[in-house]
Amino acid sequence: MSLPARLLIVTDRHGCPEPLETRVAACLAAGARWIWLRDRDLPGPERAALAEALAGQVARAGGALTIGRDVELAARVGAAGVQLGAAADVAAARARLGRGALLGVSAHSLAEVRAAREAGADYATLSPIFLTASKPGYGPALGLDVLREAAALMPIVALGGIDAGTALSCCEVGAAAVAVMGVVMRAPEVGALIPALA
Repeated sequence: MSLPARLLIVTDRHGCPEPLETRVAACLAAGARWIWLRDRDLPGPERAALAEALAGQVARAGGALTIGRDVELAARVGAAGVQLGAAADVAAARARLGRGALLGVSAHSLAEVRAAREAGADYATLSPIFLTASKPGYGPALGLDVLREAAALMPIVALGGIDAGTALSCCEVGAAAVAVMGVVMRAPEVGALIPALA
């Protein structure tokens, strides 16, 4: 299964200078087509309402919405797929969402990438590739050599410290896509940033 885009936007309403729906709309207007609703700290009803709103926005733009961790919410809003934790049951998510669902697993090592592949995930996010301001102290930076090894195993979305300068180097060593959160969520505006990242 091919990925929806070479750029995955990860949401973080805490870092955003405007409402998250407004920021996602701006990303879509600038050309982004793959959105990951993270914001796991939202209460269930609020996160569900946000997911419904984003699902509509992304669908109108012809894009794909991935829901972080919540298989039932992904099913309810008709999301393209779900982003699972490393220990999650990929087979159960596939059974619930169907063969066409896009199932990603968050990995932080080559061993976790191998486990994601064996579990039947479509792709793995691998992080942190570089040191990241969004999650300081979140493990040592894995670097491009580990990314290259991982990309030989399965489709990899590079995450952590990605900006317009490092996105290209990730793709050059085999990443199928790059994921960004802080650099897009915190930016004053995203009109020129999205094309530079993609």
